[in-house]
Amino acid sequence: MRPLTKATILKSSFVKLLPSMALLVMMIALSFSTPHFFTWVNISSIIRQHAQIIIMAVGMTFVIISAGIDLSVGSMMALAGICGTWLMTVGIPIPLAVVGGCFAGLLCGLLNGLLIAGLKIPPFIATLGTMQAFRGLVLQITQGLPVDKGVPRSFGILRNGNLSDLLPMPFLRLVPIPLVLIVIICVVASLTLRYTRLGRYSYAIGSNIEAAHHSGIKVGMYIVLIYAVCGLLAGLAGMIEFSSLVSGQPTAGVGYELRVIAAVVIGGGSLMGGEGTVSGTIIGALLMAVLLNGCTLLHITDFIQQIVIGVLIVLAVAFDQLRKRKTEGGGV
Repeated sequence: MRPLTKATILKSSFVKLLPSMALLVMMIALSFSTPHFFTWVNISSIIRQHAQIIIMAVGMTFVIISAGIDLSVGSMMALAGICGTWLMTVGIPIPLAVVGGCFAGLLCGLLNGLLIAGLKIPPFIATLGTMQAFRGLVLQITQGLPVDKGVPRSFGILRNGNLSDLLPMPFLRLVPIPLVLIVIICVVASLTLRYTRLGRYSYAIGSNIEAAHHSGIKVGMYIVLIYAVCGLLAGLAGMIEFSSLVSGQPTAGVGYELRVIAAVVIGGGSLMGGEGTVSGTIIGALLMAVLLNGCTLLHITDFIQQIVIGVLIVLAVAFDQLRKRKTEGGGV
């Protein structure tokens, strides 16, 4: 390790602020490029359209900090969302059905954690397998058809509604419900990472799993809990995603895992483990969300948008690896 000097500390601080500065520059550039960007209608639209990505990215933050990875979050989101919407079709009230969808995601996350901690299967392989299994289960349950008959129209409030729909106060009509959920989840997750054993042990496991084990940490149990948190938030994301169309879509969430992982890495999380913050993840997710929104407003085709996101993911990972090598003083 290189010794800490004033220059090193300043450079580290600059690196940590880089995503925030990039987001700020992008927002300023878009505000000059199109008059439609800096409007509350557009800002709230960004929040609604990307709420599920942001929420899943918070769960993925715990996983990546612990030096793990979860490729199944998109499929988990779809399976949990289908379970929740199916509960509505048999007469379960919306709040209980949402809880049921979250619980389904929690069970999927527990399965991932047990495969990794119990059977010692590498996270990449375990979640690659469950990604396919969960998606296949969704398609088998639905036969590839949407789940929409019997789903109450009021379910759409979860994503499309404002806080005034729940609390009859006029000044709340500009507050999207997804924004409230994001704020609550981010605050709870940040406090968990900073002040609880789950948070501290996530960093310890990601930094050095052997040292964590020898220091008395029940590594297996906490790995299961970490993946359970990721699954729980994927379940909530599924309910938010499906409320937009008031139906369960079996093909929803395809490719979301890449955007979720990218949000964490762009925000300062390291694929090597031991690094990451909820605030950084939010910045990373918002950076991609604003980029996609800007491309849409500037009439850039979806094909080009996919290329841009792919390049952004590669650059984020390459930057993370370069930063790691320089920090360790190993060179290239």
